[in-house]
Amino acid sequence: MDKLTIIKIIHTVIWVFFNVVLFYLLYSVLINKIDKWVWICIGLILMEGLVLLLFKRMCPITVIARKYSDSTKDNFDIFLPNWLAKHNKLIYTTFFVPILILLIYRLISG
Repeated sequence: MDKLTIIKIIHTVIWVFFNVVLFYLLYSVLINKIDKWVWICIGLILMEGLVLLLFKRMCPITVIARKYSDSTKDNFDIFLPNWLAKHNKLIYTTFFVPILILLIYRLISG
């Protein structure tokens, strides 16, 4: 297995992990089960956002994968459809913001 394939597998596994984190947040906020895991998930997502900011909106895994490919496709470093890889940050930010709004509402309304 070549290095780029290994990087793609790792990147995809991390992407799946963050999907689980987001869907756990959505589920927890919808059923009003605000526990320590909600705060851990928010911390993980904010930490991911900070890493993306530090790397100029680019995943550090993409930076590493760039050494092994000259591809201009957005999905050269992850096993996702190109359209999803291209719009991934926008999609998941758009998904995360309403979850935060609902969480704030749940906390305020008791």
